[in-house]
Amino acid sequence: MHTPELLAPAGTAEHLETAFAYGADAVYAGQPRYSLRVRNNSFKNVTALGAGINRAHELGKQFYLVSNIAPHNDKVRSYLRDLEPVLEYRPDALIMSDPGLIMLVRAKWPDQPIHLSVQANAVNWATVEFWRRQGISRVILSRELALDEIRDICEKVPAMELEVFVHGALCMAYSGRCLLSGYMNHRDANQGACTNACRWNYKEVSHSHDQTGDLIASSNGDIQMAEPKEILLEEPNRPGSYIPAYEDEHGTYIMNSKDLRAVQHVAKLAEMGIHSLKIEGRTKSTYYVARTVQAYRRAIDDAVSGKPFDMNLMNQLEALSNRGYTEGFLRRHVPQEYQNYEQGSSLNGSQQVVGTITDVDDRWLTIDVKNKFAPGDSLELITPAGNLRFSAETMENRNGESMGYAPGSGHIVRIPKPERLPQSLDYSYLTKILTSSP
Repeated sequence: MHTPELLAPAGTAEHLETAFAYGADAVYAGQPRYSLRVRNNSFKNVTALGAGINRAHELGKQFYLVSNIAPHNDKVRSYLRDLEPVLEYRPDALIMSDPGLIMLVRAKWPDQPIHLSVQANAVNWATVEFWRRQGISRVILSRELALDEIRDICEKVPAMELEVFVHGALCMAYSGRCLLSGYMNHRDANQGACTNACRWNYKEVSHSHDQTGDLIASSNGDIQMAEPKEILLEEPNRPGSYIPAYEDEHGTYIMNSKDLRAVQHVAKLAEMGIHSLKIEGRTKSTYYVARTVQAYRRAIDDAVSGKPFDMNLMNQLEALSNRGYTEGFLRRHVPQEYQNYEQGSSLNGSQQVVGTITDVDDRWLTIDVKNKFAPGDSLELITPAGNLRFSAETMENRNGESMGYAPGSGHIVRIPKPERLPQSLDYSYLTKILTSSP
C-alpha cells in the first residue's frame, strides 16, 4: 500500500516545529499578500518564510508555499516581484489557484513545482487531466467529492499526484466562492480576509424604518424571544418541497458546517494511492496541530502496516474543540447529518489544555498554567513520543507552598512527576480530561 504524505498547517514557526515533532511529513504556510489566511500568519516577510523553509529542509521535510489568492490587477502586477526572493529559498512547491498567475510562474520558472489549490475546485477527472497537461504536479481535490469519485479520478489520471483534505473546518460553499463575509463585514474571503460570518450567532433586534424605508435598530434593543420560531418555506416553482427554518434559544445561524473528520477513511485513501492527506487549520492552536497530526500519523502508519482501524483515534480527536464532526461528502448523507444549525461556536472537547511543561527534575513537573485544574483531576500528558494518563494528588507553587488548585493563566505550579514519563517533553501539553473517554 502507498504511504501517503501527512501535510499539516503552519501559521507560525512554532506550529511548524510542533507539526514535525508529532510526525508530519510536510507543512504549508501562506505567502504574505497572496494567500487566503492574512490573519494569524507569522510568515509575514521573506526572512521568516526563508527560515521556515530552511528548517523544514534541515529536518528532511517538505515546505509548501500557499499562493492561492484570486488576484486583482494590482496584485498581478506585483506578484512575480514579490515571489522571486522567496523562491531563492527553494520551497518544495507553490500552492496556486489562479490560471493567470500559474501561467506567469510557469513561463518564468518552468521547473518550479506547482500544486493546484482546492480553491480551483477540481471535481472531475477531465479537470485534473487538463491541469496535468499544463505542467501542474499535484491537484488538491475539492472537498465536495465522494470516495468513489476520488477513486475514479485516481484511476483515470494515474500520472497526477492527488491531495485530499481529511480534517478541519469546512466552507459552506465551494472553497473561496462564499460572498457572505464580504457582504456582511466588508472582508473579502477571496482576498484572504474571511471573517467566518457563516458560523456566527445572530440575534434578532427590535427595529423600525427610517425615511427611506431602510431598517434601523430601535431603542428597545434585543427582542426577548417568547418561544422558538419555526418557519416552513415553499418555493413557488417547487410546490410540495418544503424547507424548514428555525430560530431558538441558541440564536440563528446562517450556513454553519460541522468540522471534517475523515481519520476512519485513511486506509481507503491510502489504498487508492492518494499522495497526500491534508489537515486544515493555519489559524488554529499548536495543540490542535499536535493532536491532529498525532492521530493521523497513527492512522497512516496502521493502515500501511495492515492493522485494523483503531476507533480510539476518533475519540482522541474529540479532545479538541469542534463544531461537531462530519465525514463531509466522502460518503453521502442527508443534509441534517452534516450541517449544524444549532451551535455556532465551537463545542468544548472532551479535554482542555491546562498547561505546558517548563521543567522536570527527579520529583516534580513544573507547569506553566493555561487553565484551571486541581489535585485529583484526571490528566493526560500529550507528547510526540506518546501520551500518558495520570492523576496528581498534590500541587505546590514555586516556593514549595501547597495549593488547592492552579488558578489559571499566568501561574506556575509543580506537580509530582508521574512514572513512565517520556524521555523528552519538548512540544508537550498537559490536558485535563473533562468527560469520560477511552
